[in-house]
Amino acid sequence: MKIVLAYSGGLDTSVLLSWIKERYNAEMIAFCANIGQAEELRGLATKARKTGAAKIYIDDLQAEFARDFIFPMIRAGAIYEGQYFLGTSIARPLIARRMVEIARQEKAQALAHGATGKGNDQVRFELTAAALAPDLAIIAPWRDERFRRDFPGRAEMIAYCAKKKIPVQASAKKPFSSDRNLLHISYEAGVLEDPWLDASAPQYRGWFTTLSVFPEDAPNKPEFVTLDFVKGDCVAVNGRKLSPLGVMQTLNRIGGKHGVGRVDMVENRFVGMKSRGVYETPGGAILQFAHRQMESLTMDREVMHQRDALIPKYAQLIYNGFWYAPERLALQAYVEASQQNVTGTVRVKLYKGNIMAAGRKSPVSLYNPHIATMEADPTQAYNQDDATGFIRLNALRLKVAAKVGKNKPSRVRSA
Repeated sequence: MKIVLAYSGGLDTSVLLSWIKERYNAEMIAFCANIGQAEELRGLATKARKTGAAKIYIDDLQAEFARDFIFPMIRAGAIYEGQYFLGTSIARPLIARRMVEIARQEKAQALAHGATGKGNDQVRFELTAAALAPDLAIIAPWRDERFRRDFPGRAEMIAYCAKKKIPVQASAKKPFSSDRNLLHISYEAGVLEDPWLDASAPQYRGWFTTLSVFPEDAPNKPEFVTLDFVKGDCVAVNGRKLSPLGVMQTLNRIGGKHGVGRVDMVENRFVGMKSRGVYETPGGAILQFAHRQMESLTMDREVMHQRDALIPKYAQLIYNGFWYAPERLALQAYVEASQQNVTGTVRVKLYKGNIMAAGRKSPVSLYNPHIATMEADPTQAYNQDDATGFIRLNALRLKVAAKVGKNKPSRVRSA
């Protein structure tokens, strides 16, 4: 039996690789997607083989991740529960898709992952597999009672690796878990399970400051950044043309320096529980903000309002793992149509964790200063007298309701 395992080289997936191999008498094919983990990928191939992998794939998917996953999501303006930039969520369908491709290439019979039975990632991996390769079996050891019995905690995993001579660098004292990619880094579990803990306290500078500094440690001088957009996509930063990957790398560096994009939230997981997460998304935060500024100048009001009404559902679909579902694809079609005129330049000001608008312009701007001016309208495009009839028509139903007693003002009950 051949099994393709989503492999990171950390403690969990190292144990999983060895345990699955023994449990199923399988030929293990390890796969790691390079989506921006940086130094975490060093020595991974050697480690996988020493752990028992027959073959290891380490594919650089960063350009594809930025172009085909991050940018379409930015065009939609998707943010989950008003705060989360979906950094982990949007990476899973790409990783799982590549796992399916490798499984086909290697003629494997199953996919395996190390997502726990309490989290969202198990759903994201498996819904992608269901959409793309429903014939492949899924192996999820954390949902196997035998695995949980063998490894009730981190100490047992460390002991197992020592016994099996599996090369991992792990400590039972690690105070949290993290997941990094091109869009963000997330932190959860361990000390963060206490929602009262202040993750921005000075003593956590070495823990939660991988991609960005704390705002109080940012430069005392603001920095201005320009972003050029074409049909909803950022194509240049500070006048320099860049690929989607280049845009993300550049904005991460600039935004991280100023401490922008830091989020600490309690979110609602798809499986039903609440979870506390701390996130650093410097480049993504700038890109989302600037994109919205560009839309404000160039997008039709009703198209924008309709798209905005769809954002919570679109974000929820990504968070819950339905990237390849027909309803997400249908929503994406609307998003693409809405972006046809989102073209121009936005200037933002970064200072101490803040992103502020500092200018916007577009060759297809719908903003007309001659019409919007509070002075006399030289174009005579807007006759203020017309507003009387406009208000009168909109007030008609309110007046009718008032006459039949259906529109009485409510009273606020005093304590």
